[in-house]
Amino acid sequence: MAKTVSGSQCVKILCRFFGFFVVRQKGSHVKLKRASGARTLMTVVPLHRELAHGTLHGILKLAEIEEESFRHYL
Repeated sequence: MAKTVSGSQCVKILCRFFGFFVVRQKGSHVKLKRASGARTLMTVVPLHRELAHGTLHGILKLAEIEEESFRHYL
């Protein structure tokens, strides 16, 4: 069974282990950014108590991170 992830947990993992940093926050959404060579990757994380699986999948897709790699840090 998959462990649920909160928005704040997601932000902490992306910043600590995947090199993202917070660009800004507007309301309950945090915009994260990472420089990847000549490219810039951006993703938005809602600060919900529990992220739906599809929402987490979308966040990780924009960040170009495999779900298994992300779940390793939970």
